[in-house]
Amino acid sequence: MITTLAVHPTTTTRAQTPDQIQAANLALRYLRLLLKQAGPVHGNLSEPFSFNSLGLSSRRGGSGRRRTTGEGLILSSNDTEVINNKFANESSLWARAEDFWQVVGWCFNCSILHKRRWDRWNAWLTYMLEVLEADWDAREHDGGDESRERSLIVKYINSGVTTAGRQRRILRAIFADGRTKSVAEFGEVWENETKALKKDMDIKKAEKKIDIETDNYGDYMEDEDDEDLEDSADDSSSQPEQISQSQDSTPNVADDLGGMASINLRLRLLSLLSKVSAVLPDDFTDLNSLYDNFLEHIRSLPIPAFFLIMSPTTLRVFTPAAASSLTQYILRSLIAASAPLPLNDNLSQDILERSYIPYAANTISIVDNTKVSLCVETLLRLLDFHIGLAWTPGLQEAAEVGIRARTAKAKRKQTKRGTDGDGACDGTWLAASAERIRGVVGMAKP
Repeated sequence: MITTLAVHPTTTTRAQTPDQIQAANLALRYLRLLLKQAGPVHGNLSEPFSFNSLGLSSRRGGSGRRRTTGEGLILSSNDTEVINNKFANESSLWARAEDFWQVVGWCFNCSILHKRRWDRWNAWLTYMLEVLEADWDAREHDGGDESRERSLIVKYINSGVTTAGRQRRILRAIFADGRTKSVAEFGEVWENETKALKKDMDIKKAEKKIDIETDNYGDYMEDEDDEDLEDSADDSSSQPEQISQSQDSTPNVADDLGGMASINLRLRLLSLLSKVSAVLPDDFTDLNSLYDNFLEHIRSLPIPAFFLIMSPTTLRVFTPAAASSLTQYILRSLIAASAPLPLNDNLSQDILERSYIPYAANTISIVDNTKVSLCVETLLRLLDFHIGLAWTPGLQEAAEVGIRARTAKAKRKQTKRGTDGDGACDGTWLAASAERIRGVVGMAKP
């Protein structure tokens, strides 16, 4: 119930009184305090944070299940306390959503299409990631792999669709982009969730006193009539498919993925999935298969979005080894076939000089050559930050050879602005990346 109060539209974006907004804020504060004081494992957060779509659940263990009656969901005899209101039962987040990934996809769709709803979903998803990360880390110390198999993230991974399709669905949720197909798959949790109250509703509805002791929740338990609702002013007036990717919008390019807060949460989820794959491949998938799915979504991004996702700053949510491995994995799919690729992901300055820096893309596309340059730049910065670069004539020469190779190859198809279907890529991004590569190498000089 408390988790639902933190994000339900009637206590947030459709709140009619300051008390309702305060209830949502206090609910989130309580959840954060619970995580801080009790922790995810000892606080047994896996139990209340279980999805039971359609009112069926075995989250109490044993034979205890929920059943639906005309008055909502009635807890079985296993439960020590009954909370008889809709936020704890049929209208709770955990009953309304299909599973965690449906909510994740809806959160990210809101980050693009419904900014007011995103404000609340952002807070919820940030909290849930704190829970998932803390739960995973705590189990590393409590019992190793066996304990991690019971982690909340593994529970969410194994829920929902069949094994064959779950990995792709999870990645589609994380990369939800607000387009029609994405909204159809990851839709709203509550009916009419994005609609706002008509302006005169605040005047028509008087405040009602709340008394939890007597089960009097004032307006909280009242359903809004459809005629009391209208489209929210923050809803995008254009179709999701018309999201701009032009160079004129590059200062706000993060908005194409919902803003930097949304990008950071997406990457934190990818990082957590990488950790699960590395430790428990049998429970999810091996790293190569996971990175194949990462590649499918990241490689096709427009240059500005690709730059944001693959920059060393945003990749810091990954471990250094994972950030390096992911960058190399994407780079290998783009780089020229003549590049002598290393046998593993262990990165060193020598490998950079021989295998990556001097090479162009495997196509004459300016987009692909720009992405190769951005990946090379990221690897240089990662190595410099975590280990340190040592300037040598060979490093300088490799950098210049690579810059010339990518520029020359890309120019062979640079006949007009917007070639290769990316209006933001006219050579500016490639030239800027080349200068940054020179800068990183130059800074390594003693």
